[in-house]
Amino acid sequence: MQHVAMETVPGLTTLIVEDNPSFRGSLKEMLVTRFPQITVYEVGSGEEALETMARLRPDLMFVDIRLPGQNGLELTRQVRKDDTRVIIVVLTNYDLPEFREAAFRYGVNYFFSKSGSSMEEIVAAVEAILRQKVKAKGNPERSPQDLIPWG
Repeated sequence: MQHVAMETVPGLTTLIVEDNPSFRGSLKEMLVTRFPQITVYEVGSGEEALETMARLRPDLMFVDIRLPGQNGLELTRQVRKDDTRVIIVVLTNYDLPEFREAAFRYGVNYFFSKSGSSMEEIVAAVEAILRQKVKAKGNPERSPQDLIPWG
């Protein structure tokens, strides 16, 4: 696998939406350790995510399906109404075909099972997103979202 040269990659503003503080902290630690140019924010609910989205306009969002109040699929649908450029990655324990189908239908770019996916797979996805951001930077009329295959 080709790794992205960190000095040539612009930063990504990233939002983690996860109600499990331990998992959220581990994911954040991995992201900032492996990708020092990424700025990571974290929230524990869909409502907090929508408030934070309005302020930050993140480039990348990690979302759990099961959240207090509003689930991650509904959150994704709401986010997509206002922001088609954010790249959305679902990380969930609910790796069921109907959830995968709904997630991609609502506009998710990547879907990972917490128990069935390794951190290396998540790292590879983030590296691909960063590579696409570099390509998009060279073509200002295209956003990273335009360059990421859906599903």
